[in-house]
Amino acid sequence: MPERPAMRSFDLAVIGSGPGGYRAAVLGALHGLSVAIVEKGQWGGCCLNRGCVPKKTWHHSAKLMQDARHWSGRGLAGTLSADLELAWHHQKQVVQTVRDSSVRYLRRLGIALWEGEASLVGPHELAVGGTPAMRARHILIATGSHPHVPAVFRGHPDVILTTDDLFDRLPPHGPRVAVVGSGAVGTEFAFILAMLGRRVTWLAAEQPLGSTAFSQAARKLLSDALAQGGITPRLGTRIMSIERTAGGILLQTAAGTREEVDWVLLGTGRVPHTRGLALDPWGVALDPSGFIPTNEALQTRLPHVYAIGDVANPRMTANHALAEASIALANILRPAARSRANHAVPRVIHSAVELASVGLSEDQAEEEGFETAVGFAAFATNPRALGQDAPEGFVRLVADADSGKLLGAEVAGNEAGELIHWVAGQLGRADALQQLSGAFYNHPSRSEELQNAAETLAAKWGLHDAMRGPH
Repeated sequence: MPERPAMRSFDLAVIGSGPGGYRAAVLGALHGLSVAIVEKGQWGGCCLNRGCVPKKTWHHSAKLMQDARHWSGRGLAGTLSADLELAWHHQKQVVQTVRDSSVRYLRRLGIALWEGEASLVGPHELAVGGTPAMRARHILIATGSHPHVPAVFRGHPDVILTTDDLFDRLPPHGPRVAVVGSGAVGTEFAFILAMLGRRVTWLAAEQPLGSTAFSQAARKLLSDALAQGGITPRLGTRIMSIERTAGGILLQTAAGTREEVDWVLLGTGRVPHTRGLALDPWGVALDPSGFIPTNEALQTRLPHVYAIGDVANPRMTANHALAEASIALANILRPAARSRANHAVPRVIHSAVELASVGLSEDQAEEEGFETAVGFAAFATNPRALGQDAPEGFVRLVADADSGKLLGAEVAGNEAGELIHWVAGQLGRADALQQLSGAFYNHPSRSEELQNAAETLAAKWGLHDAMRGPH
């Protein structure tokens, strides 16, 4: 009988190469740990291959189409037309470039790359592809999630797609698309696909983004912008049955209406991906929703095993996975160094208007017992926004009325996802308003409205030393 090869030993073994797993592996290597990373699918995970990266690539194209309505007033002549098939090939090129660069960087850092499905075969031991492969002092699970497909939509994978399907293969032929869902996926892709030349029927069970912490003002701004492009959700819609017809797909709703389309894109949620990990024998049981339970340090019931991102956090965003990678690595290097901080992770929606927030909303802050003060500034008269023909939107800063501590922020409008970082770095700081109001800004820029909002609040506490600015 051939002798089994010796198992390799590492300081850290990471399962999954999505944003959280990738960042954890990189941080571990940069801090001198010996690191292995295991991936059973495409390197980069869902975010890179079928999520954030290709979606934002398409969103940029969609915004160009949206902005073209202002061309004649800017002295620009001509028209644009969209080709979804070419757009699909373009995002593939972007994804491939990023993937190749990421893999090269992992190798340059000396990280061992393993391909195959990982499973626990001991508290500190992993098998890859069923063969015992490595021991690790610490293990980090970052296996992400996969789309949830309700039973009524199963059985027609060629014309009923998840976002995974959409970026894995060319979209089906036919201009009529039903986008199903009222969350981020529905809100973003109803806009993107409409701008890229599809006739979108948006079927939503409830108000879009109604279960999020975005303010009513922000959601109305987005709703109005979508309506200007002819994109409005059909609320309260629940699909009861699906029928293939000569003309396409017939969707029968609970209200008795019938919608005929050529294909369907689902935004019906995601499910933590834990299959094959073999966690139960080692005392790591899933919670009732299928997530891996973790403590504030992101440890599982096995203290040396951590879980981050979609597999452990119901918020299921790449931003949370990236943040949790930093927290987990800090705790591996120095136990109890950092705790989870979901509220401090930026949340961004890329649709007809960008929405971004961080920290507590005004309502959330008041629910937690804070008396709030709000600083507000609109882009309506901002020179940069006017020059872009995009004056819609605003900045809202939420502070504790007693101490002046910055509790949260919301930005609506172009570049909201970039602007929110100004605030994210100051969240929770007692001197945040001094820092934001006293900093020096480029002019003209949208970021100046952060300064205006901060100055409004700083004046309420007489923070005149803000004029000295950051040191």
